[in-house]
Amino acid sequence: MVSNAQVHSKAASNAQSVILTDGALTFLAALHRTFDKTRQSLLVAREVAQRHWDAATPFEFPPETAHIRAEASWQCAPPAPGLEDRRVEITGPTDRKMVINALNSGAKTFMADFEDSSSPTFANMVSGQLNLHDAIKREIDFETGGKSYRLSPTPCVLIVRPRGWHLDEPRVTVDNEHMSGSLFDFGLYFYHNAKELVKRGFGPYFYLPKMEHYLEARLWNDVFNFSQDYIGMKRGTIRATVLIETLPAVFNMEEILFELRNHSSGLNCGRWDYIFSFIKKRRADRAAVLPDRKDVTMTVPFMDAYVRLLIQTCHRRKVAAMGGMAAQIPIKDDPKANDVVMEKVRQDKLREVLAGHDGTWIAHPLINKIAMEVFNEHMLGPNQYHIRREDVKVAAADLLSNRVPGKITEEGVRSNISTSLAYTAAWIGGNGCIPLNYLMEDAATAEITRVQLWQWVKYNSRLDSGQYITVKYVEKLIDELKPGVKKIYAAVKDDHLNVAVEYLKGQIKREWPSEFLTSDLMPYLAIADGAQAKWQKSAL
Repeated sequence: MVSNAQVHSKAASNAQSVILTDGALTFLAALHRTFDKTRQSLLVAREVAQRHWDAATPFEFPPETAHIRAEASWQCAPPAPGLEDRRVEITGPTDRKMVINALNSGAKTFMADFEDSSSPTFANMVSGQLNLHDAIKREIDFETGGKSYRLSPTPCVLIVRPRGWHLDEPRVTVDNEHMSGSLFDFGLYFYHNAKELVKRGFGPYFYLPKMEHYLEARLWNDVFNFSQDYIGMKRGTIRATVLIETLPAVFNMEEILFELRNHSSGLNCGRWDYIFSFIKKRRADRAAVLPDRKDVTMTVPFMDAYVRLLIQTCHRRKVAAMGGMAAQIPIKDDPKANDVVMEKVRQDKLREVLAGHDGTWIAHPLINKIAMEVFNEHMLGPNQYHIRREDVKVAAADLLSNRVPGKITEEGVRSNISTSLAYTAAWIGGNGCIPLNYLMEDAATAEITRVQLWQWVKYNSRLDSGQYITVKYVEKLIDELKPGVKKIYAAVKDDHLNVAVEYLKGQIKREWPSEFLTSDLMPYLAIADGAQAKWQKSAL
């Protein structure tokens, strides 16, 4: 290995020899040295902003950028090759079988995910890079159980989601500092594949998660310009879609597009993480307590306002306004139940296309037919940029509306506990995307369940039965539900489940919830991978 970046993992594999080359590590070191100080300052800015909101400073559209919002003439870059029509996008982790199946799904694009649907073991991160590298060169295949998987002649367009700015990559250090997970994931994919993608008529395309401020988008834009210059690629070749999945980001949407305007391919409604952020960012506001998560639908006022504003903003600037995830998976052993679930998917996609979305997300290839049929019927062109939604008038108060019908029920508490325990244990075990109750769940759902339980305990909320939700009550249910977790997710291991129980019990007792479950639990993965002793002290 070169001296610029050091790898701290006891694992050795073919993937590492192909992906972690001297040239790639030199590029990662350059990214770290150029941008990590800015990243760290922006993370501190998040903490400062949170303290202001805790002190009842109102959420608002940035006053210093009012001129950007008021200026009607600027637009983002036109759609890049392969991104003109994105009516159905499939998403999932980067394991080899998933990559092949997703690229063969018939969807328009595949978002290969290093973030919420991947547990960031070093093997997952590096093997995922190799899988995408092989897929781009059309050299990917896979065999299991006597069945072979091969890439079709016309796979869908590839988009990659790196980890968010808040996550470190502890197995790689530069100058004795941990790398950013974002820069690690982005850097390796770009370095190895950007020129090959362009040769094949496309480009390096990305989804950017978890941003909270337009300056975080500016950082990404600077990374893109630096990286394109580094390999001698024309600026603007990279395109990125930003997930609007935090409450602060919804107040920065025009500015985010403006910062990325030469590299932008739109915004996406990251619905589940958005609900998580709505609770977390308003943690000091008793009025922000939400009912059972099943009742927090896309039609409740604050979610509807968020969607309408996102579509209007994107179409004003001529980029895609992407809809949210259909996490449902087919119920193969119960046709009647499956029909009910698939009709819910159809109605959700119908709502999106009629609202003006240019595409939507699915988590399972068998859902593609439903989503495609709905968009084909109601979106006759490649997109709906012409639907300007000039009727939309969304104020800050609309985005913060507390009018959410529904109740807090014992069933809702139990569901949150079981889901939190199952997913957390799976994630520690290296699996970031699991089927639970015929839904394909990732970290976003685990985060909602965690902060809802915290919020209900924090504000001494009551069930519809009158029972107060106390620490003692929730701990009792955790102990009661723990043995049944294996019934809903059989692959869970006892030691991982014990950690999940300890973690959740600790979370409901905190003054404020942790920022991210993934940050909290990363030490377990890092230690297992042989990372530095620092992480031994960080482990829960």
